[in-house]
Amino acid sequence: MSIMVDLNSDVGESFGAWRLGDDAHVLDYVSSANVACGFHAGDPKVMLTTVRLAHDRDVAVGAHPGYPDLAGFGRRAMTCAPDEIYAFCLYQIGALAAICHAQGISLSHVKAHGALYNQSARDASIARAVAQATRDAAPGLILLGLAGSRHEAAARELGIPFAAEVFADRAYQSDGSLVARSQADSVLHDPEVIAARVISMVTNGTVETAQGQTVHVHADSVCVHGDNPAALAILKVVRRALDGAGVRIGPLREVLSL
Repeated sequence: MSIMVDLNSDVGESFGAWRLGDDAHVLDYVSSANVACGFHAGDPKVMLTTVRLAHDRDVAVGAHPGYPDLAGFGRRAMTCAPDEIYAFCLYQIGALAAICHAQGISLSHVKAHGALYNQSARDASIARAVAQATRDAAPGLILLGLAGSRHEAAARELGIPFAAEVFADRAYQSDGSLVARSQADSVLHDPEVIAARVISMVTNGTVETAQGQTVHVHADSVCVHGDNPAALAILKVVRRALDGAGVRIGPLREVLSL
C-alpha cells in the first residue's frame, strides 16, 4: 500500500502594507494551508485573500492561531492563563471559520503558531486550552501538532482527531523537539538536503538531529514554512522527491481517513 502524506505551509502572514511570503506560488505545491488569523500576523483582508487562493487550488484550509504579538511575529513566549489562551484561540479559529463559510468551504484543522506551538507541545495545560478551542470552534476540526507531544495527548483526552506534524526546514533535538530559532542552523535552507530529510521522515519514520543522532518521528503532515525565503524552491524539490519515492500528497482528512 502506498504512503500518503499531507504537505502544509504557514501562509497569510502579510499584514496591511507589510508583505511576507509568496503565498500564491507556495499554495501551488501544498495540500493544506495554515492561515494566520490576525494575532501574530495577517489581517481580515489578507485572511480572505488567502482563503480564496487556497480554495482556487483545492488546498485545505486550517487556522493558525498565535499569541497576540504582531511586533514579535508570535515567536516570543508569553505568560497567559489557560482560559486566556482558550479564548483567543477560539476567537481566531472562529474568525477564519466564518471566512471559509463565506467562501463555501469548511475549515479543516487548527495548528498553533510559533511560541504558542512550542509551549503547548511541552505544557499540558496550554495544549489542552488549544485543543479545547479546536473542539469547541467547529465540529470535526483536526488538531495538527508535534508527534508524541502534549498536543497529541490533549487531542486524545478531548476526543478530537490529531495529525502528527514533522518539519522539513527545521533542525531537531534528540528529544524530538525543534531547535530554538535563537540557535545557529535551526532553520534549514538547502532544498536537496531538506528533501532527503523529508523522504527519511515520511518513509522510514526517522530524522537526524542537530547532534547527529537518529530519532523516530511519525509524519501525517510535513511543514515547509512559508516565511522561509527558500520556501518555493524547497517545495518544488520536496514534491519532486516525494513523487519519485511513490509518496502520494493529500489533505489531512484523506491521510487520516476521516
